[in-house]
Amino acid sequence: MGGWKLEVFKMAVYMTFPVGLFYYFNQPEFFETWMLKKRNTLFPPQEVNAKERINKTIDYLEKRREEQIKKEKAS
Repeated sequence: MGGWKLEVFKMAVYMTFPVGLFYYFNQPEFFETWMLKKRNTLFPPQEVNAKERINKTIDYLEKRREEQIKKEKAS
């Protein structure tokens, strides 16, 4: 077949490829830039008034439900 030189080359590739990927992908700079971009695309920052709007909507729905219950009891 290829002899011992080919086997040594294959073994070197088998060992350096995963180690090289591990080294490259575990760099803090790479992680910060790539991960922050990905996180901002998946979970965009909330609007300033978003929580306030959510609370107003909850209050509105609760009042509407209470009115419906009062109407049903009155009938």
